[in-house]
Amino acid sequence: MDWFTAPDYWLGRLVFQRALAVLYVVAFLAAALQFRALLGERGMLPVPRFVARVPFRRAPSLFQLHYSDRFFAMCAWTGCAVAVALAAGVDSRLPLWGGMLLWLLPWLLYLSIVNVGQTWYGFGWESLLLEVGFLAVFLGNDDVAPPVVVLFLLRWLLFRVEFGAGLIKMRGDDCWRRLTCLYHHHETQPMPGPLSRYFHHLPRPVHRVEAAANHVTQLAVPFLLFTPQPIAMTAASLMIVTQLWLVLSGNFAWLNWITVVLAVPALELPGDAPGLRAAPLWYEVLVLAVAALLLGLSFHPVRNMISRRQIMNRSFDPLHLVNSYGAFGSVSRIRYEVVVEGTADAVPRRDSEWKEYDFKGKPGDPRRRPRQFAPYHLRLDWMMWFAALSPAYAEAWFGPMIERLLENDPATLKLLRHSPFPADAPPRHVRARLFRYRYTTWRELRETGAHWERTYVREFWPPTRLTGGATP
Repeated sequence: MDWFTAPDYWLGRLVFQRALAVLYVVAFLAAALQFRALLGERGMLPVPRFVARVPFRRAPSLFQLHYSDRFFAMCAWTGCAVAVALAAGVDSRLPLWGGMLLWLLPWLLYLSIVNVGQTWYGFGWESLLLEVGFLAVFLGNDDVAPPVVVLFLLRWLLFRVEFGAGLIKMRGDDCWRRLTCLYHHHETQPMPGPLSRYFHHLPRPVHRVEAAANHVTQLAVPFLLFTPQPIAMTAASLMIVTQLWLVLSGNFAWLNWITVVLAVPALELPGDAPGLRAAPLWYEVLVLAVAALLLGLSFHPVRNMISRRQIMNRSFDPLHLVNSYGAFGSVSRIRYEVVVEGTADAVPRRDSEWKEYDFKGKPGDPRRRPRQFAPYHLRLDWMMWFAALSPAYAEAWFGPMIERLLENDPATLKLLRHSPFPADAPPRHVRARLFRYRYTTWRELRETGAHWERTYVREFWPPTRLTGGATP
């Protein structure tokens, strides 16, 4: 079928595949380095406990069949290795079916991780990586030109990501409709980056322009993805510029980067196509069958998108094939942070010395400037932001985290930037307190060297000690 492939998009496919493979590397690396404290046999939310109560059909995963920390590490590092091979272009050196199987492997491994990841993997970009990764399996390699239907499905996904995010904003917080949300967002976002402070201190008219531009990019521009070139390429380029602006203004794991990657196949990049062969019949039949399946499954996210009760970041099937997306349907006006502290005193007193645990990414020491971590995802730091919004977000894992700190658990301490207690002398008590944070003014920064001012609000977690090997 002559219409089945689009040779002019071969270079866009190449860039898309290599960039997606790099994001897979980041995702598997984060899983390998963080899982023991979060999901391991002695983790805060252990996988064995989860799979004991959740059946395979609801959360299909290799770890439903067998779990050990060693097996999880093997899967994560295998995913890393395969993703590196894909980034290096190994799939292009294989026959078409071999390249497809190689792309299928990291998808299966990451699906296994996400489906047992519980709270730690409840972010929209996990499902987005899986949905994009599944489409990449059917995009082909240097044997054939990119299939038109898969290119369409990638644009359809990009449309849902952007348009769904735009709708959730307009239906959610009225500050989006009044163009005032960015008066607060750069200060109250989950994990500020090194430039977030500068964005926050931009003049308010600029913030209003930012918000208006966001609405145009998310609510109007996505429809242009389905128009002829060069209009579709212009629309994708505008989305890329917007996402790079968000990359500069905060740490949103790989959400912005995968959206950039998703826009690349819509670009007609110049370059001579290699000697591409006609697509084999089995490949055409398979791609068309998968496309029909995914379009049928799109009913649920479309219905959700047009509903007044729109839900963001929702999966409608256990394989995460088609999902709904969105972010910041509401924006916090005040930033709260949970500060965790320990003391060596056997009995806490009013004059006890409490030493603060320093997290890698979330604000803590007011004098420490936020760092850039995205696209790497600091899962504990992100959940600490949710905990500050409401203790209900932390109900399942905060107590186990306190217990691990009282034990000086090495895996948990690796998630932190600094522990104030030596390995052989753990704290006797650990507590958590809630503070209000705000960016200092330029004058305050010059005078004090502090990027934040913080004010004590209330106790978040009372002083706790180990009793019989566990927290009371």
